[in-house]
Amino acid sequence: MTVAEIIGYLGAVVVICTYSMKTMVPLRIFGMTSNVVLITYGFLGGAYPTLVLHLILLPLNARRLYEMLQLIKQVKEATGGDHSMDWLKPFMTKRPVKAGDILFEKGHDADEMFFVVSGRLRLHQIGIDVLPGAVVGEMGLLTHDRKRTQTLECVEDGLVLRISYDKIEELYFQNPKFGFFFLRLTSARLFENIGKLERALAEREQLAAPRPS
Repeated sequence: MTVAEIIGYLGAVVVICTYSMKTMVPLRIFGMTSNVVLITYGFLGGAYPTLVLHLILLPLNARRLYEMLQLIKQVKEATGGDHSMDWLKPFMTKRPVKAGDILFEKGHDADEMFFVVSGRLRLHQIGIDVLPGAVVGEMGLLTHDRKRTQTLECVEDGLVLRISYDKIEELYFQNPKFGFFFLRLTSARLFENIGKLERALAEREQLAAPRPS
C-alpha cells in the first residue's frame, strides 16, 4: 500500500467523522481536517479532481467556521452588555414600513421578529412605542402556541430588519450555544419590557391622580 493510498483511507475516515458531527463548529473543524488530508492525497496520488474540489472547500469551511465563532463571540458580548441585538443584523432582511402598516396583530401566528432601524412602532395593547435600536416580536418564539399577544403598528415611516423564527432555529441547531445565549438575551429583554410597562403605568396613575385644590 502506497503512502497516497494510506492518506486516502485516512481522509475517508475523517469524512465519516465529519458527517457524524451534530453541531456546526465541530463539523466545520472536521471538514477542514478532511480537506487538508484529501488535498494531500490528491496531490500525491494524482487525483486532481479531488485536489481541486478540496482546495475550493477548505477556504469555504474556514469562512463558515469563522462566521460561527464570530456569532458566538458577539452573542456572549451582548449578554454581558446592554442586550443589543446588533450581532443578528447580518442574518436579517430589510423591510421599509410606512405609517399605518400593521406588522402583526394580536392572536395571529408569530413567525418572525424585527429590529427597528428607523421610524417608530407602537404596541397597541400596552401603549408602548418601539424606537430605533429596539427588537420586537421575539417573544412569540417562546410561547407554546406561537401566537401574537400584541398588535404592532407603524406610526412613523421607517425601516426595520426582519428575521424568521425558522432562521433563528437554524442558527440554534448549528450551534446550541447560540440558543442558550439567545434565551438569556430574550429573558433580559422581557424584564426590560416589564419595567417599561410598570413605569408607563406609574406615570399614567400619577397623571390620573386627583390634584389637591
